[in-house]
Amino acid sequence: MAAEHLQRGAAAETAALALLQRAGLQLLARNARSRFGELDLVMRDGDTLVFVEVRQRSGAGFGGALASLDARKCRQVIRAARGWLAAHPAWAQATCRFDVVLAQAGAAPLHWLRDAFRADDY
Repeated sequence: MAAEHLQRGAAAETAALALLQRAGLQLLARNARSRFGELDLVMRDGDTLVFVEVRQRSGAGFGGALASLDARKCRQVIRAARGWLAAHPAWAQATCRFDVVLAQAGAAPLHWLRDAFRADDY
């Protein structure tokens, strides 16, 4: 069960990456881990640094993928982004954005939420 969940998550991230690259974003890091947490995708959109959280759910129960993005998860992503910026000082002054890509198993297409949340809100 856990292996299947990880495979679905990796497939959702790969699909999200393809969607974002088709839109012109450039990949800087994938599954960037630090003591602050993990970032699914770190991308560049022109001069903007984009931290992308991919939320995938197997069904719409409990609100689906969007409902899984609660305040705790947003704070966790923000903390991980701050850690990434500390480790990559060349990007420290960049404008940053937090995007979310929602994937529902068996349901196409992906849904991309640009600027889904802001660090100032948490």
